[in-house]
Formats: sequence, structure tokens, C-alpha cells
Amino acid sequence: MDTINNAASYVADTVKGATATASKEGNKEVAKDSNASASTRLTAGKDAVSDKVDEKKNNTSADVNKEAAKH
Repeated sequence: MDTINNAASYVADTVKGATATASKEGNKEVAKDSNASASTRLTAGKDAVSDKVDEKKNNTSADVNKEAAKH
């Protein structure tokens, strides 16, 4: 049963990591947009950093669950 739970967690974490990656990339583009206001660009930059942390956390968790599902 643990293998099934680990596999499900792996899939969920992989999806969350991909979502964070997409959000990070979108925020990076807004942060680089010279037509956006300074506050919008700063907020997007801050959000991109937060998304990067989430991306790393979810990808690490996915890797741990993937390994646990193998055993």
C-alpha cells in the first residue's frame, strides 16, 4: 500500500513542480517587460523567486517518492 501512496505522491508532486515551473517562467517574462510598471515587475520578480523555491521543493519531494515507490 505504501508503494501506491508513494507513486500517487510522486505524480502529484511532479504536477505541482511543473505548475511552479510554468508560473516561474511567466513571472520572469513579466519581470523583464519594460512596458510593465516598476511595481508590477518587482512583484513578478518576487513571485518568480517564490515559484523557484516551490519548484525545487516539489521536484525534490517527487524524487523522494519515486525512490520510495521502487522499494
